[in-house]
Amino acid sequence: MDTKIIEWLISLGVTENLAILLKTLIYVILFGLISFLANFITKKIIIRAIEAVIHRTKNTWDDIFIKEKVFSRLSHLVPALIILFSADLIFKDYPNLIPFVNKAAYFYIIIIIMIVLNSVILTLNSIYDTLPISESRHIKGYVQVVQIIVMFTGSMIIISVVFDAELKGLFLGLGTFAAVLMLVFKDTILGFVASIQVSMNNMVNPGDWISMPGRKADGVVLEINLNTVKVQNWDKTISTIPTYALVSESFQNWRGMEESGGRRIKRSINIDMTSVKFCSEEMIQRFKKIQVLNNYIDAKGKEINEFNEKHNVDPSVLANGRRMTNLGNFRKYMEGYLHAHPLIHDNMTFLVRQLQPNDKGIPIEIYVFSRDQEWANYEAIQADIFDHILAVLPEFELKVFQNPTGSDFSNLLP
Repeated sequence: MDTKIIEWLISLGVTENLAILLKTLIYVILFGLISFLANFITKKIIIRAIEAVIHRTKNTWDDIFIKEKVFSRLSHLVPALIILFSADLIFKDYPNLIPFVNKAAYFYIIIIIMIVLNSVILTLNSIYDTLPISESRHIKGYVQVVQIIVMFTGSMIIISVVFDAELKGLFLGLGTFAAVLMLVFKDTILGFVASIQVSMNNMVNPGDWISMPGRKADGVVLEINLNTVKVQNWDKTISTIPTYALVSESFQNWRGMEESGGRRIKRSINIDMTSVKFCSEEMIQRFKKIQVLNNYIDAKGKEINEFNEKHNVDPSVLANGRRMTNLGNFRKYMEGYLHAHPLIHDNMTFLVRQLQPNDKGIPIEIYVFSRDQEWANYEAIQADIFDHILAVLPEFELKVFQNPTGSDFSNLLP
């Protein structure tokens, strides 16, 4: 056929050399059109037929192959293979060009294979993300390591093809640059090791709320990569933390709190020590009218009277025997109030305790857990409780301690 084309061109009045060149150009255009047509048929007919079949299946994981364009990118191999296998025919008369064309075709094929493998890796990662185990075991770091291996291996193959070098020799030659590679990829190596430790020990998962003051991070983990962990802080800024920092530095993971179903309220109020006193009979009768204290006052009063009678206590002296105090009744009131609160957990740690007195008064600490973990709701619940405490203290003839202010000093002036 080559001879007939050349003879036909010569019959048109062109020289033999020009006829050979024109024949080669005709082959280039012809096989270029064949490659384009083959790619078009593959994409528009074959790939669409495959996608149509996939869409009809009940499985959802196979749809991810379409989303990641695995088949679409794989179709680019068709024209490259056509050019590779037709190079000897097209450039038969220019044998010096054949190695160059073959190398270019191999180069393109390797690039396409690397892209396709990368898409397959991302597809498998997306499929894994749909599994329940992905919530507690993230594999993004491993995925990135595999991607790096694929890209590195592909790059080495490309170098061996372009420069006609043995692949084995290239890999052996890398040993001499091991120290340099360790230095260049230090963060990647540290990140890979840290990713394994973080994943195996289930230290952090996407969606966890972590606090890491040293890195100015306090928010939700968005993504855990090979080299970095992205945290969206509560002010909507993004903090980027090196993955190895999660292993080498301390941080706080609030996952346990979220899984427990409660969020801790730990706050104290300082009582003026001078306002603490024994309860008078009038105070006791008034406290009995408080619903959450009614049963307690009766039971406690009976217990105290029995003790004092048994020990022949002289009631005329307040220091003798046992007596109820306004602070003790207040603590008991707060216990009853919080037990009755619908948004406070009864089956988690529950304390209304007195801390060590200091120069700021007597701290009464509330240590309970809110049922609502949402930040805004949690703060509102906490604020409502302490609003109530401040408002109810005068009922127990107690005062809050606070340092003197300008208005306090001005009241002292005549």
